[in-house]
Amino acid sequence: MIKDYQKIFNRIHIIIDALVIIVSYMISWYLRFKSGIFELDPWALSFREYMKVLVFVVPGYILLYYIFQMYTPKRVQGRRLEAWHTLQANGIGVLIFILILYFTKQQDYSRTVIFIFFCINVFFEILVRNVIRMGLRKIRKQGYNQKHILLIGYSQAAEQYINRILGHPEWGYIVRGILADNVPRGTEYRGIKVLGRTENLTIILPENKLDEIVITLGLAEYHKLARIVSMCEKSGVHTKFIPDYNNIIPTKPYTEDILGLPVINIRHVPLHNALNAFLKRSVDLFGAVFAIVLFSPVMAVVALLIKITSPGPLIFKQERIGKQNKPFYMYKFRSMIVQDESIEKGKWTTQNDPRVTPVGRFIRKTSIDELPQLFNILKGDMSLVGPRPERPQFVEKFREEIPRYMVKHQVRPGLTGWAQVNGYRGDTSIRKRIEHDLYYIENWTLGFDFKIIFLTFFKGFINKNAY
Repeated sequence: MIKDYQKIFNRIHIIIDALVIIVSYMISWYLRFKSGIFELDPWALSFREYMKVLVFVVPGYILLYYIFQMYTPKRVQGRRLEAWHTLQANGIGVLIFILILYFTKQQDYSRTVIFIFFCINVFFEILVRNVIRMGLRKIRKQGYNQKHILLIGYSQAAEQYINRILGHPEWGYIVRGILADNVPRGTEYRGIKVLGRTENLTIILPENKLDEIVITLGLAEYHKLARIVSMCEKSGVHTKFIPDYNNIIPTKPYTEDILGLPVINIRHVPLHNALNAFLKRSVDLFGAVFAIVLFSPVMAVVALLIKITSPGPLIFKQERIGKQNKPFYMYKFRSMIVQDESIEKGKWTTQNDPRVTPVGRFIRKTSIDELPQLFNILKGDMSLVGPRPERPQFVEKFREEIPRYMVKHQVRPGLTGWAQVNGYRGDTSIRKRIEHDLYYIENWTLGFDFKIIFLTFFKGFINKNAY
C-alpha cells in the first residue's frame, strides 16, 4: 500500500530537513565569524555554545514544518504554496528564536547569525524540496510509487478527474476502474472501464488493494452518497468526494462555517475585496501613465501614417460592455476605411477583409491599434489586465449561448488578459476565452496581473488571428 511507503518517505524527509537545518545553521555561523565578511566580535560565544542550540532548533523547526503541512504528499501540491509554507514556518521560527533569547537575556548570541540562518535555510529548504519533487515525479512517470484508486459513479466529474490524471502522469495515480449504476458494465472512457455496480464495493473493499476511493456520483445519484461513504469509512480506505456541479457552480467556490454548518458560496471574486480593488486600480493608473509616456513616439508615428494614408478620424471609438454591464466607448487607432455604422456594427472582421487599410493591417497584427485604450484605463472604464470587452449585440448573443458568460462583467475589462496570452484572441473559441476569463476572475492576485503583463510582451502583441 502506498500509505506505508508514505510513512517511510516522511521519516526520510524529516531526516533530510534536520540535516538541511544543521548545515544551514553551521554555514550561518561560518559566514558570521570566519568568512571575514563581518567584523569580529570579541565577546562572541564559542562554536560549541552555538552548536548546543541545535538541540532545540532542529526539533522546533521540524514541529513547525508539521504545523504548516510541509509533510503532506507532493503529488498535487503546488511549488509556490509549499515555498510559501516554508517561508511562513521559518519566519515563525526566527521570531520564536529571538523571543527566547530576549527572555533568557542571551545578549552575546549574534542576531546576525539568526538572520543569515533564516535566509540560507529558506533557500536550501525550497531547493531540496523541489529536487525531491522532481525526483518523485520522474519515478512516477516511470511507473513507480503509484497510487491505485477506484472511482464510484460515472459523471462529468469522473471524466474531468480522469482527464487531469491522464494529463499528469507525474502525479502517480492509476485509476483501476469505475463502479457505476447509470451506465452498462464495460463502458469505457479513455481506457478506464466501468467494472460493475456500486454494490460491488462490498466485495472490492475487503481485498485492501486500493489506496483511495474517489466518489464521482452524478447529481441524480446523490441519494446513494451516505451509504457509499459509510462503506468506505468502515474499510479505512482514504476517501475523496468530487462534486458533479461544474456546470452549476464554478471551479472555485468557497465555504463558510456557520456554527459547524458548511455553507458553499457560489463564486469567490478576489476583486470584490476593497483592498484588492484599490491595489489593482493603483497599478492601472501608474501603468497607464508609464505606458503612455513610453509608447508616445509609436503612437505619434502611427497617427501620422493613418492621417497620410486614409481619410477620416485617427481614433475609432466603439461601444463595448464593461464592468457591471455598463456600456462605454473603447478607443482604438482607426485601422479600417470609414464606413456606415449600421454596416460595421454587426460584422466580424474576416481574413483579407477589404475594409482594412494597409497601415491598419499592420497595427492590428501587432496590437498597436489597442494603445489608445490606455486612456480608457485612466478614465476607469478598463484595466491593464482583465477579460476583453465585447460589443452589446455579441454580449446579448453569448449570454444566451455560453454558460456563465456574464460573470466576466463583474470586473473591469482589460487591455490584455489571461485568454489573450494563451492564444485566444480574435477569431478563436469564445468558450475557451470565457474559461480563461473565469479562471482569471476567480484566481486574481496582483502577482497574476504582473505575470500576464510580462507574458503579453512575449506572446500577446503579435496576433495571428487579427485580420
